[in-house]
Amino acid sequence: MKKFISFIILLLLILGVIGYFLPTSFAVSKTATISSTSAHIHEYVGDLNKWQIWTTWKGEDPEIEIATGERTTGIGASQSWTDKHGGGSLAFTSWSPEKGIEYDLFFQGGKYKSKSAIQYDTYSQLRTRVHWTLTGDMSMPIIGGYFALFMKYTIGKMFQDGLKQLKSTVEQDK
Repeated sequence: MKKFISFIILLLLILGVIGYFLPTSFAVSKTATISSTSAHIHEYVGDLNKWQIWTTWKGEDPEIEIATGERTTGIGASQSWTDKHGGGSLAFTSWSPEKGIEYDLFFQGGKYKSKSAIQYDTYSQLRTRVHWTLTGDMSMPIIGGYFALFMKYTIGKMFQDGLKQLKSTVEQDK
């Protein structure tokens, strides 16, 4: 029993030391090609009222409560949510039917801030590459690096699923 407890303590110590040196910053990026114009894609991306059509948040957490702000399009458009992880909010900081949107994300009452963007790269008349990115920093000692590692997988999957749904929605609405 003593060896087992020593092993657990050693393991926790090693994990703590590794966590202390892991980078806490993260970057997630996913891309999809959609057979449509950037302006048509922007009808769904640039309007927070339409995010429920193509984002996958409800599928990930059916209990999520989403509330939009007074503005749902353009710079300053915002929404907030409460979920099993505590919730957060977002606000558009850039908005262009040709280029896409950028927005600030706030988690846990503004304690953690991230930057996100959904940008369009039109490379033919009816084909547009859509890039969804998120960058931030999990500035929590020791465990922040572990959280940053998992962002690529957890948020990355949600972004990929959301882009797949956006592609399907936009291409069916021609």
